[in-house]
Amino acid sequence: MLGTHQHPPNTDHAHAEHAPVSAPGVIYTCPMHAQIRRNEPGNCPICGMTLEPLDPGQAGASSAELQDMTRRFVIGAVLAGPVLFLEMGGHFPGLNLHRYVSPTLSMWIQFALATPVVLWAGWPFFERAWSSVLNRSLNMFSLIGLGVAAAYLYSLVATFVPGLFPLALRQRGDHIPLYYEAAAVITVLVLLGQVLELRARERTGGAIRALLNLAPKSARRIIDADREEEIPLDQVRVGDRLRIRPGDAVPVDGCVIDGKSAVDESMVTGESMPVEKATGVKLIGGTINGTGALLMRAEKIGSDTMLSRIVHMVADAQRSRAPIQRLVDVVSAWFVPAVIVAALIAFAAWMIWGPAPALAYAVVAAVSVLIIACPCALGLATPMSIMVGVGKGATAGVLIRNAEALERFEKIDTLVVDKTGTLTEGKPRVVAVVAAEGFDETTVLSLGASLERSSEHPLAAAIIASAGQRNLALQKVTNFGSVTGKGVTGLVAGRRVAVGNIKLMNDLHIASAELESRAEAARSDGATAVFVAIDARPAGVIAVADPIKATTPAALERLRADGIRIVMLTGDNRTTAQAIAAKLGITEVEAEVLPDQKNATVRRLRGEGRVVAMAGDGVNDAPALAEADVGVAMGTGTEVAMQSAGMTLVKGDLAGIVRARALSRATMRNIRQNLVLAFVYNALGIPLAAGVLYPAFGLLLSPMFAAAAMSLSSVSVIGNALRLRVTKI
Repeated sequence: MLGTHQHPPNTDHAHAEHAPVSAPGVIYTCPMHAQIRRNEPGNCPICGMTLEPLDPGQAGASSAELQDMTRRFVIGAVLAGPVLFLEMGGHFPGLNLHRYVSPTLSMWIQFALATPVVLWAGWPFFERAWSSVLNRSLNMFSLIGLGVAAAYLYSLVATFVPGLFPLALRQRGDHIPLYYEAAAVITVLVLLGQVLELRARERTGGAIRALLNLAPKSARRIIDADREEEIPLDQVRVGDRLRIRPGDAVPVDGCVIDGKSAVDESMVTGESMPVEKATGVKLIGGTINGTGALLMRAEKIGSDTMLSRIVHMVADAQRSRAPIQRLVDVVSAWFVPAVIVAALIAFAAWMIWGPAPALAYAVVAAVSVLIIACPCALGLATPMSIMVGVGKGATAGVLIRNAEALERFEKIDTLVVDKTGTLTEGKPRVVAVVAAEGFDETTVLSLGASLERSSEHPLAAAIIASAGQRNLALQKVTNFGSVTGKGVTGLVAGRRVAVGNIKLMNDLHIASAELESRAEAARSDGATAVFVAIDARPAGVIAVADPIKATTPAALERLRADGIRIVMLTGDNRTTAQAIAAKLGITEVEAEVLPDQKNATVRRLRGEGRVVAMAGDGVNDAPALAEADVGVAMGTGTEVAMQSAGMTLVKGDLAGIVRARALSRATMRNIRQNLVLAFVYNALGIPLAAGVLYPAFGLLLSPMFAAAAMSLSSVSVIGNALRLRVTKI
């Protein structure tokens, strides 16, 4: 489908027959031109395709357009069959068809049967062709409408006003050659192509429908100790207690409050192994419970659930345009006018140099050029592959925000990774508390945890959790202050407390050689050292370790083998960062980097000519994610990170990057194959249709064969795109 111009919403007036009635609040968009938005169904003013609901949940299992086109195709085929038989049968002497049906009777039968095929079955094509002229956006329907109209009107004039034609054109009893069969069969073949294309488009949306079907229709809500009720999913509210029986789908996002089981998260995260769930562990709506029974508390419902967000992200990405599409757009801007010129040249050449009857040959050649050059295959080449590729990624736990990210990821040669939450679990725990002289571990941990309760840093959660495990009471904090990239300060029970890194201690002019030595020992073992100062005196060091994710080493090894340069970028202490890097074989480490410096590092790498992907999970990673050629957010991280990234890994581990790279390569390879198919098809088809083989071999392509070839080209491109569904990533 072609077209490169944008038009205001009020330019679309064409509607397919039996168009569905618009539901209140439903927004419709073009699957090939995402900038088109309508509040009612209709056709795209650029390419002529039928608009579909923007919200994938509002799209039916079988579109009204597919049903309508199928009905038109079936009825059109039934009527076109006799027309083809009457016309072609007259050219086979052995059939002796004229003995039974005179040329005059044959002409009127063809007129009677071909007219409803062209004017009813093919009417949507004429509507869209006319709309393309009004909107100054010529497309495939422009050529189809022009070609079919030329063949039909030529035959109509020959039927009712034959005296307008020269005597040299007359055959068999003074009858002018007719092309009703060409107009009717072309219409039927184009309808067949539309039916096959629409069915394939529905298959490309299979990933979204599979995700939508994951959500159960109801949930079992606990009323009290003895009662529970089954309610529709849309009646679940935040805070509801829900029972999940063995084999049930988890209704919404939340956490386990009782029970233990293994949950299959493969359709959402791409993780094939079931994940153990116990009290306090998060649950994702749409995942499947195993053999255990669970009691959960609903935390996110409706459009806030991860499943809903995934569905909308996939739908938006499938409609986005890849940069490679610009090549198609440039060609598209000139292609249809060029084809019309080529058809006129072919017509003129046959009229001047063609054998008698020259007019008949000229009409055949011009119509064949118009039909065979329909740019449907060219327009479908990129969007079909993008739709299938994005859907494939969704089922593998790789959410792609837009087609540009999918295309760029193939060219990535440098991966910048955050440490905490990306290379590591992001769930640090306290491994040691060292008190300075004059303080004890309990005081250091209690006051430090009290202050950190007002912080959102991952290390703060670990310190608070450790205090909880020791049953230490946390006290009220006043005058709380946060120093970005350094730590926090405040008053706890009347005492001035500061918790942070060595930079914060230096800013406060607090130093202790003994504590620094103990901190360095913790760092060399891969732990992060958090300093605690009380009343402007060094009070102690809390060592916090964050275990490396189990999948990280293998993922990094595969990326290195693929020629990817790995750079660790972290705000953590250099010694700690080097210790983690050494365990993972990472040789390039940029440590002690403040949040506002992370994007500067990414910018510097890009300035060196590198194509950079940045993987991170925190708020402080958002600027760097946006700065990178492709930002990759961990699905276990913050909402800000995910909004800033081009891709999100639902599972939140680097194995997803390996899958994303394989998907990007497979999709871009598929797009290039489609473009080659489309370009080669048009490069060969137009000269053949114009009659280049006639002087040497006496061969002239029939408009019917041109229509069949045009439909076949579209089907071949769609079929090639669908191969992505079975590609292993």
